[in-house]
Amino acid sequence: MHATASLPRITIVGGGAGGLELAVRLGKRLGKSAKAHITLVDASRTHVWKPLLHQVAAGTLDSHADEREYFALARSNHFTFRLGRMEGLSRQSKEIFLAPVLDEHGEELLPRQAIPYDTLVIALGSQSNDFGTPGVREHCIMLDSLPAAQRFHEKLINSCLRAQATSRSAGEGRFNVTIIGGGATGVELAAELHMTTSILSSYGLRNFHPEKEIKIAIVDAAPRLLQMLPERLSDAVARELRGMAIEIHSNEQVQQVSKTGVHMVSGKVLPSSIVVWAAGIKAPEFLKDLDGLETNRLNQLVVNPQLQSSRDPAIFAIGDCCACPQGEGLPNVPPRAQSAHQQASLLARSLERQLQGKSLLDFRYKDHGSLVSLGNYSTVGSLMGAIASGSVFIEGKLAKWMYWSLHKHHQVAVNGLFHTWLSTWAETIDRVRNPRIKLH
Repeated sequence: MHATASLPRITIVGGGAGGLELAVRLGKRLGKSAKAHITLVDASRTHVWKPLLHQVAAGTLDSHADEREYFALARSNHFTFRLGRMEGLSRQSKEIFLAPVLDEHGEELLPRQAIPYDTLVIALGSQSNDFGTPGVREHCIMLDSLPAAQRFHEKLINSCLRAQATSRSAGEGRFNVTIIGGGATGVELAAELHMTTSILSSYGLRNFHPEKEIKIAIVDAAPRLLQMLPERLSDAVARELRGMAIEIHSNEQVQQVSKTGVHMVSGKVLPSSIVVWAAGIKAPEFLKDLDGLETNRLNQLVVNPQLQSSRDPAIFAIGDCCACPQGEGLPNVPPRAQSAHQQASLLARSLERQLQGKSLLDFRYKDHGSLVSLGNYSTVGSLMGAIASGSVFIEGKLAKWMYWSLHKHHQVAVNGLFHTWLSTWAETIDRVRNPRIKLH
């Protein structure tokens, strides 16, 4: 304790793609050699790569197979993990405050904590933005956390079981899934759900015919799906989804969500048994009042090109919760996993340089393109940057392999090459041994 108390204290809040990678890198660079004391704070005990949540929701990925224990990662990568949800900050005393941690019975497990820092990195990610739409919080599932994905999966399986046992009139659909938001999350979830329900019928649900008795619909206010991506990619995805009989309702703004369905401004109503809201993101609400730090309308912390907050050079932000400029006339860095990965890589080098008395590095985002997975059916994408001038459109097996490699790249950054190699073999064996979808 006395040895670490005199070391520079780097505290990272948020163990998502960016925060965890940063903690691992700094732990190996600075923690192992006792050049700094690294602390990672997160409200959860385990880490799951957020781009996989749609697979957890559909049941095509067992979250327990991909979860990583923060305490174990901290021990093997020379940083300290503290469990808790950040609720406040004192810039004057250089402390963050964590809310009390409660157990499953609502009893206090850990008291309110204060954690000191010399350098603070906020990497809290994002959460769903309902834009104040009536009924969303009450009747929609927000697919922005592991518990939410697990709740959706349980509700889906229960709905399928209920559907096969419920009498119905001829031609009447048993249940409808409406996904609000035509971005990558909504599109990938729709395809995974179609695959899941098709597989379910082979596991003893003999009276359940998914192609006749489930309807999946995507609703988006934009004129096309994946509005932020190239139009050719959007068109290819739309063709694949329509081939699965997934309805696409573009140019439709949601007016409200009720217990029975989704109501549009145009007057259209989609009866819905399950509604998923994936229409937008924002940073956590408490950031907009965080001890005077500057934020934008999405609660993102405004940072300079060195990833420092605009009003406190000792506080940095990375990932979805930061508004990072790209240059004059350009939009901010997009909230993607590749952005968080690039920012974590640069900031690890920058903070090491800072301890050596050197200047911080400027962050320059490199867009490597976008990939959208449609389950076992297809993967399409566009590769950009160093590959070609402009973008290269890819699909099929090459795109599927590259989508898979993105996850492996994250695993290597967190677990190392050898452990990732071992876990990949374990995943391959599990796919042979276990059902293709999680049934509980």
